[in-house]
Amino acid sequence: MNAEVFASPIFVRRATVIVQEIAGLADAIDFLDEWPEDRRDLIHQTALRACFDAHDGYKPIGAAHNAFLGFAKRAGILEDPNAAIQWLAVCKSGSGKVPV
Repeated sequence: MNAEVFASPIFVRRATVIVQEIAGLADAIDFLDEWPEDRRDLIHQTALRACFDAHDGYKPIGAAHNAFLGFAKRAGILEDPNAAIQWLAVCKSGSGKVPV
């Protein structure tokens, strides 16, 4: 396993109907870097620092995973992984149409 990949992905809501999979450090760092500046707080800063520290080898990847998970919960953007995976499976197997 790649040392920068999370043991389990985290699914977050980017917009009303867009769910993004955060599979590892690069995804988490990109997501946190793109987070609106006016919504950044201590929890955002802590999650970003944990991701950078894990990337640099100062913290285990599990610490970055937990920090990002906490950020997503606090920001109200955490999605249920079972629902997200089921939605992805239906979309990949069909004609490209969203199931009704």
